[in-house]
Amino acid sequence: MIKGIGVDVCDIGRIKESIKSGHFLKRAFTDVEIEYALSKARPEQHLAGCFAAKEALSKALTVGLWDLGLKNAWVVRGNEGEPKFGFSASLSEKLCRSGIDKVWLTISHEKEMAAAFVILEALI
Repeated sequence: MIKGIGVDVCDIGRIKESIKSGHFLKRAFTDVEIEYALSKARPEQHLAGCFAAKEALSKALTVGLWDLGLKNAWVVRGNEGEPKFGFSASLSEKLCRSGIDKVWLTISHEKEMAAAFVILEALI
């Protein structure tokens, strides 16, 4: 059963400008996300995807992004390169208490936009 759906789009150029100072970069992303992005030709593209994913997750959970906590969820890559979430212990516990068994994530990039879609699923 679907417990929540969230979608978000993010302007890659806005993220590129925001990360120049380093303050937003350290506040919004984990070291894992930053390291992965910096290994790519266009780090801002990957970071915009991560940010959109966190926004989409907060919408699926029906909480504000700042209530979610930007570093309580982070984007990692699965065995096939697919995006997945990693969760802090507190957020993982909250998901469990809410009956959420699976979190689906997809991220897409097109020119100067990144988009993410999240589905929260309860297995019955």
